Amino acid sequence: MASHEFTSIRSPRIKGVRRLAKRTFRQRERRFLAEGPQAVREALTAASGGDGRPRGAAPGVVEVYATAEAMQRHIDLVDAARAADVPTHRVSLDVMSELAQTVTPQGVIAVCEFVDVPLERLGDVRLVAVLSHVRDPGNAGTVLRTADAAGADAVIFTDASVDPYNGKCVRASAGSLFHLPVVVGVPVARAVDFLRGAGARVWAADGSGSRDLHGVADGGDLDGPVGWVFGNEAWGLPEEVVALTDGAVSVPIYGGAESLNLATAAAVCLYTTARQQRRS
Repeated sequence: MASHEFTSIRSPRIKGVRRLAKRTFRQRERRFLAEGPQAVREALTAASGGDGRPRGAAPGVVEVYATAEAMQRHIDLVDAARAADVPTHRVSLDVMSELAQTVTPQGVIAVCEFVDVPLERLGDVRLVAVLSHVRDPGNAGTVLRTADAAGADAVIFTDASVDPYNGKCVRASAGSLFHLPVVVGVPVARAVDFLRGAGARVWAADGSGSRDLHGVADGGDLDGPVGWVFGNEAWGLPEEVVALTDGAVSVPIYGGAESLNLATAAAVCLYTTARQQRRS
């Protein structure tokens, strides 16, 4: 479609897009911003059905904004957007700085429809990450990216966790937000009940857990469907959440480090499970 150029940050259209940086407006319009060529590329690929992954709902890219320089550098994105009849607008550097949520914008942003799906639409699952009381968007996005890389079937953001459409979370996911089903806003107890109903064992990742990850793996408790519940970056999981699961499992530390951060612990748990499931 023909490109429209925006040069004023006072444009009502630009102000409307900029408001999507706030959660209230995102939820009202069920739209969010994907910033940077990687995120925009993955959004366009998913919207066209070219990602090769089954989804509970097809995401949509509403429109793309890019500077003249970015259009030249990422001509493949412009071509993909226009081939999909996604309006592509050229903007000035001042306008891009207004829209971007990064210190050094990469010159391209897409307005996307929400991609989350209802919990009941997940179907059969083998490996699922549940984020309970995870408040840091960077950590949440990194766990989402790791779950995607480990071949997880879904990521569940409970009602006590950060918004997955937060700009920092979207960027940290490096496009993985568009690769696998994401469930948003369900109570952790409901998520655990669903996973149990799907035949999964549910483990709580906790640094003070009484069971060792390697021992759980060696005992065959990761061979079947598994759900992992990951907690807050600072204080872990509340006792009442751990009580909902099949037990608290810690990642063994063989050196002098006091602990692992959330994203690293999640990576170890998810990849250990993926390996066990593939071996079995």
